[in-house]
Amino acid sequence: MNTQSADIGIDYHRKATGPSDRIAFGFVKMLRFIADRFFRKRYGHRAVVLETVAAVPGMVGGLLQHLSSLRHIRDDHGWIRDLLDEAENERMHLMTFVKIARPNVFERLLIMIVQAIFYNVYFFIYLFAPRTAHRIVGYFEEEAVTSYTRYLEEIDAGALENVAAPRIAIEYWNLPEDARLRDVVIAVRADEAGHRDKNHQFADDFDAGRQPGRARNHDRDDDR
Repeated sequence: MNTQSADIGIDYHRKATGPSDRIAFGFVKMLRFIADRFFRKRYGHRAVVLETVAAVPGMVGGLLQHLSSLRHIRDDHGWIRDLLDEAENERMHLMTFVKIARPNVFERLLIMIVQAIFYNVYFFIYLFAPRTAHRIVGYFEEEAVTSYTRYLEEIDAGALENVAAPRIAIEYWNLPEDARLRDVVIAVRADEAGHRDKNHQFADDFDAGRQPGRARNHDRDDDR
């Protein structure tokens, strides 16, 4: 499969409109700058650390939406399950790339530090500005799609060895028994594109008043 053949909108970018979007975009670009300086073309190790971060928002969002649903005694309209599924999917990305990159002690320490910082920062962003939080993830996933596309290009160019896919990836994505790293990266990139679209949609839902916790017409009818 060609790196550009998957119909997932590889080059898609949601234009930032308004202060909230610009803050979200700037925050993600700052994270991207740090990752580029630290990892450069060590894409497997970059994936290990960044997937640690990527697995946080879904769990935080799911938790806070769960509590909001309880407080408002409202249906969550499927948001909680979507967010928790996202967190689990990102965790499986991490488990997969740990098998491929085999992080050293320093990188494992970095994972713990990055996760601790990002969890607390993102928790308070979501608590006070959930729309911005979802836009951050949307932009973060845009960058993830770009990173995995470059990862594929390095594999195709022979700069990185196209090693055998780990068993955990074969079972999780139902890949062929002879699947290689390239197949794994394509599957992961497709997941990230899905999370990108979903989180941009969640942010749009706030603009349209469709977020959980806000009464809709049928909710008002049920209360009569």
